[in-house]
Amino acid sequence: MGNGNKAEMLIAVCAVLTSAIAVFIAWDQGRVMRAQQHGAVYPVVQVEGFVSSTAEQASMGIRISNSGVGPALIERVSLLENGEPLDSLAPYVDRFPPGYSHSWSSVIGRAVAPGDDVEPLRADWSRDEVTGAQLNAVATEWSQLDMEVCYCSVFERCWITRSLDMGTGMTRAERVERCERTENDIFEAVADLARAPAIETEPTPEVE
Repeated sequence: MGNGNKAEMLIAVCAVLTSAIAVFIAWDQGRVMRAQQHGAVYPVVQVEGFVSSTAEQASMGIRISNSGVGPALIERVSLLENGEPLDSLAPYVDRFPPGYSHSWSSVIGRAVAPGDDVEPLRADWSRDEVTGAQLNAVATEWSQLDMEVCYCSVFERCWITRSLDMGTGMTRAERVERCERTENDIFEAVADLARAPAIETEPTPEVE
């Protein structure tokens, strides 16, 4: 092989190596940029139950907040009793002390911005209509429930976070492939219960 052929071979090898290095650098830069993009919109969802009391009003409810740096797209919310999802909150709402007014917010499909929160369920009493013992008893019952939230970032990276004993403990968010959006919002169903008319029963005829 002549010197000319050797030089051409060396140039060709160097060109291939240069191209490979350029491809690797481009891939690595793209990977770093993607990681930076995901990090810039990383949501962190937290759940807590709350009880508050002032001279005029007593309140209790559930709060979902986003302490991350990107919007959290809520796809599924489940309340669990002994690890099993509840179909309805009616038994728990029925044990509220009388005289309350309640508000609710739909969370399925909602985007919670960084630093914002939403209260999917809240009950309020005039302070003279409920005692501290009654409020604590209801809060204790609700604290036995766990809450699970499946949410995604704007880049469709998804996580599940679990609130243990209604906010007294939190598990670290776990990455999941995707979130299956639930059709029914369990908190909206509470509002439907409040709107439902009372069922009137026919008087029992007297037996002669």
